[in-house]
Amino acid sequence: MKIVTWNCNGTLRDKFETLHKLNADIYIIQECENPKETKHERYREWSSNSLWIGDIPNRGLGIFAGRNIKITSLPWSNHFQDHTVKYFLPCLVNNDFQLLGIWTHQNNSPTFEYIGQFWKYLQTNKRYFFEREIIIAGDFNSNVIWDKWDRWWNHSDVVKELKEMGIESVYHKMRCEEQGNESVPTFYMHRIITNNYNTGRETFLQQ
Repeated sequence: MKIVTWNCNGTLRDKFETLHKLNADIYIIQECENPKETKHERYREWSSNSLWIGDIPNRGLGIFAGRNIKITSLPWSNHFQDHTVKYFLPCLVNNDFQLLGIWTHQNNSPTFEYIGQFWKYLQTNKRYFFEREIIIAGDFNSNVIWDKWDRWWNHSDVVKELKEMGIESVYHKMRCEEQGNESVPTFYMHRIITNNYNTGRETFLQQ
């Protein structure tokens, strides 16, 4: 099975056809519009087998699957204590394995933004991760180079916690590279090719 994750930066209705050449079974797309509220007929047809979450119709997180693939939404919690975290979309694929789509958000939090949002989500839903094999994929908006010494929910801490659960980054494991020393960029700041970073647009796989 081929799974692709991509931050489309909006207006997926004008871009989804470029994904055909990838011929993936499942696409996890960040910053896409709600397919159920679009007036774009081809986009609506392409996204007929999908799940989506978001606060506004034109900017959310979607999982789009081929018509021969069954994706079932899982009722995991988006709440940590008295806070709602953004954005996490868990589902069961073909009654076989769990897939967690991610687009971490600042969420108006001065301390628990981005990777802190995932850390909260992980604490709330960790027990579910052991029910079946799980793939975690999406845009984490994070990298070890932005760790802050006085926080226990840094990128490094989350990676360590996942590894203790038997979940490791596919990119880093296959390329034998350390977190923070990635040789292949996944993001170009302001679309300038020289401003390149690996910002956690990655996939974690349970071993």
